[in-house]
Amino acid sequence: MSGRVLVVDDSEVIRQLIRVNLELEGFEVVTAADGAECLEVVRRVRPDVVTLDVVMPRLDGLRTAARLRATPDTSRLPIAIVSACTPADLDLGETVGVDGYLGKPFDPADLVALVRRLMGLAEQSAGPSGWRRAGPSDAVRPERTERTDRG
Repeated sequence: MSGRVLVVDDSEVIRQLIRVNLELEGFEVVTAADGAECLEVVRRVRPDVVTLDVVMPRLDGLRTAARLRATPDTSRLPIAIVSACTPADLDLGETVGVDGYLGKPFDPADLVALVRRLMGLAEQSAGPSGWRRAGPSDAVRPERTERTDRG
């Protein structure tokens, strides 16, 4: 399975970590440093999945997700939060329609599994243009992946 993932995080190190792990699995990865840049890039690159950090300058991840959901062209785009979130952040994420969650620090295998799951949602309901055309019945409760020490 391949596809285009837009990775949005204000940490260049995290963006590169996510990029490397997803590219090793065959995904094309485009990055943005914050939510404002994400909104510019998303229309140009037309990703299949977006991953968002929550705490970012200019426009945070939850407000970015809300704006993506409020725009007809991106309202069905699968979105995952990849962040060290509070329970309140998770509840807000569900309210704005986030499709998945992965807590930082994360296991790269969990990241790949989450993106593959969301890519599957996108492929199942893509219209001719490639954008998601799913309805409310496609809603998936965000996955809350807990950090586990493997030491």
